[in-house]
Order: sequence, then structure tokens, then C-alpha cells
Amino acid sequence: MNFLLACALALLPAMGASAQQQTALTPDHQTARDIFKELIEINTTDTPAGNVTTAAEAMAARFRAGGFAAEDVQVLGPLPNKKNLVVRLRGSGKGKPILFIAHLDVVEALRQDWSMDPFKFNEVDGFFYGRGASDIKQGDTVLVANFLRLKKEGWTPARDLVLALTADEEGGESNGIQWLIKNHRELIDAEYTINTDAGNFETKKGKRLLLGMQTSEKNYVDFRLEVKSNGGHSSRPVKDNAIYHLSQGLSRLAAFDFSVSLNETTRGYFERTAALESPTTAADFRAAIGPDHAKAEAAARRLAESPYFNALLRTTCVATRLEGGHANNALPQTAAANVNCRMLPQDSLQNVQSTLKRVLADDRITVSVVGEAVPAPASAINPAIVQKLEALSGKLYGGLPIVPVMDTGASDGKYLRIAGIPAYGVPGVFEDVDDDRAHGKDERIGVKDFYDGVDFYYEFIRSLGGQ
Repeated sequence: MNFLLACALALLPAMGASAQQQTALTPDHQTARDIFKELIEINTTDTPAGNVTTAAEAMAARFRAGGFAAEDVQVLGPLPNKKNLVVRLRGSGKGKPILFIAHLDVVEALRQDWSMDPFKFNEVDGFFYGRGASDIKQGDTVLVANFLRLKKEGWTPARDLVLALTADEEGGESNGIQWLIKNHRELIDAEYTINTDAGNFETKKGKRLLLGMQTSEKNYVDFRLEVKSNGGHSSRPVKDNAIYHLSQGLSRLAAFDFSVSLNETTRGYFERTAALESPTTAADFRAAIGPDHAKAEAAARRLAESPYFNALLRTTCVATRLEGGHANNALPQTAAANVNCRMLPQDSLQNVQSTLKRVLADDRITVSVVGEAVPAPASAINPAIVQKLEALSGKLYGGLPIVPVMDTGASDGKYLRIAGIPAYGVPGVFEDVDDDRAHGKDERIGVKDFYDGVDFYYEFIRSLGGQ
């Protein structure tokens, strides 16, 4: 009995520490944690097991319970399992609304690939784990938690603030932003959009570096390259071989680089991040945007050794799939490849397609666009938003630089820009550039970074809405 009593007493300090950790959370942080947990544990993949509507309804219930009028909380979409949530925080009508967005869906995660259940919320060694922890259910959470907090506080913004949490950003046939623009634009129409699923608040080796505001993203387009030949018996080969035509053209493409083309965002990025780089890289950043053309070209060649810097400097096209022939003992009648291009916002579909034809240098290779490709323009840097970010950076982070960012990937901001609504990516939550686990195994976000992001967005929303 004495032994059991001693063991129980030994456990008390650890139990007390755990309880203290929980009670140390402010009520607002506890609410955010509860929302985050609830969202992580709802499977919103584009699979039979996933259901975005479940997450949308769960958040809608919180808004209704939080005092939002029924007409200001709408769950709607094209399919029973692919509905979106749109919430309106009413303002005093002194300006066009501001739209805040994030997506509820996540990419698939298999239990056997993870060291824990991806659809269970886990806090381990200073990190929150779960599918969507960094893409982008922490973004959903900071918006939901702060809209609820602001409503509870009785705060009235100068204009309406609209929140849209949507389906199928990661894939699927029911992209929520596109569906809302087409069918209910009046619900989300705004002067501009703030997107938590774009931009980057960078940390490296434990040090916070910058606040990256996304103003544009490269435009995705696939091209199909195809060669047709008559074919024939493989025992009597001829030089006119579809595979040879295609492979020779692809070799020419592999050796080709599009010209360097900077824009307002990328110039600002290189200018404002030079001080954060090594002396050599910093010198190349400054030279790349400088007036000396020869030095700029030389700097761009060195910077292009980094795949990321190269992607910022130019449009890129790369072969991603290959097919050819129909039998081992027959000459190929068809050879084809998919070439994936990421176009700069200032580039055009016509220019990229004509450049590919010129580089392939073979009239037998047809070049056609796969699917629908509508390039999105860049959003002009908004000085008012930058000023708000600078003020918050000084207040919360000691004055980290605000850097314009052009994402090399894609987000729902594209569809809003095409629709004429400027979009700006402001994630609010810092992430380590060397530990990006989005879409990967054991996706996670720092606990402190998460709570700091909740606090940041509270200040940010009030700052924007108070204009």
C-alpha cells in the first residue's frame, strides 16, 4: 500500500503540470484550440470517407450559437458533401466588404504512411499534428475563432466582413470559390480578399524572418505535345518515327530557358529580402533588379541554380508525362507528352504556346492546351494593407520586413483575381521554411506559432475592418 501511495504522489507533479498547461490558455486560445481539434478530426478529403459539408455545418453551428443571424450564416454548394460556409459580420456600411477565405478540404492521408492517425488532433513536443494542420485548417480556425470573438465583443466594423470556407481547393470537381463566384457572387463580392492559404510568414532555424504577403501566383497550364506517324512492322524500321520526333523536340525544350521577366512583386521580393541572405546571394538579388543589364543577366544565371529563385525569375515549362507506341513489335503511330508550364502573371498563354512551338522546332509536333486555361492577373500591391501589416509587425514581431510574394504554386486567389476581386495572401501563422509538411507525412504546426497566429488575425481583422 505504501508503494502505491508513493507512486501516486510521484505522479502528482506531472498531472499538475498538465492541468496548468491547459488552464494557462486564455479563453480565446482555448476556443481556437477546440475549433482546430474539431476541424482536424473531420475528414474533408475528396474521397468516399471525406465530407466537406460536415465541417461547414460544424462551423455554422458555432456561428449560430455565437449570435450570428440565420441569414448571415449560409451553408450552400452543388453537392450534398461539397458545401461551402459563408458568414457575414455586419458593419456600418462605410465601404465595400472585405472577404476572408480559406478552404476546408484537405489532401488524402493514409494511416500507414503516418506515425499517428492523421485525422486525430495531437499535441506533441510543442507541435499540433493532423492532416490540414498547416494546409489550411489552421487558417480556417484563426478566421472562425476571431469572427466569433469579435461578435461576442459587440464590435461593429466600418464595413461588412465576409468569411468563406470552401470545398475542393486541393482537387475535385466542386471548387467552392468558383461555384460561389458563378452562382452567388453577391454573397462574397468585396473590395479585396485576404487569403490565409497563400503568402508566407517565414521562420528559419528558430528565427522569424519576414511576413510575406502574396499578391500574385504563377498561372498553371498543361500542354499536350503529340506526334502522329503511319507506323508499321518493327522488323522494317523507317526514320519517320513518332517517338524520335518527340524525344528530339523534348531534348531541345530541356535545354531551353524562358527569358527573365520581373514584375512589381518579384522586384519587391528581391529588394526587401536581400538583407536576409548571405553576402553573395544578396549581391545577386540587388544586381538582378539593378540597371546594369549585363550584371543583371549574370546574377540571374547564378540565381537560377536554385529551383525556387529560378521559378521567381521566369516562366517555366517541364515535361511531366510521356506515352508512345501501342505494341512492342510495331512502329509507333503516336507519341505524346504532357508539358506543365507555370506562367508569370505578366506572360500570356499565346506567347508560351508559340515559344514552345519555336523551341520544339518540328512541325510534326502539335502543341495544344489541355483543359481550360484562364490566366489570372497579379493584384497590385495595396499600400493600405501593407501599412497595416507594418504596424502589426512592429507591435507583435519587432518590425520584421513586409515582403511581396509571388507564389509558384496555386491557390483560390486565382479565381477571385480573374473575377476582378484583388486577392492578398496573408497566412498569419509562422512556418519553418525547412520543415514544410503540407500534403506530406506527419503534417504539423508549432503550438506557439498557432496561438500567435490567432492573436495576429484578431489585430489584423480589427485593423482592416476599422478603416
